[in-house]
Amino acid sequence: MSKPTVLFVCQHNAGRSQLGAALLELLAGDGYIAAGVSPAQAVNPAVAATVAERSNRS
Repeated sequence: MSKPTVLFVCQHNAGRSQLGAALLELLAGDGYIAAGVSPAQAVNPAVAATVAERSNRS
């Protein structure tokens, strides 16, 4: 059985898709494939800090 794909539709963002994918991974593990549209060149530092904080709580 193939993994479902979750599409995060946010263009030119530096955090929304990444944060959504990170939270989904925390909740669902690796049972999905995350996909996004037109990501920014770098992740917003505040988003990176939030993901790191949430990851440390698991």
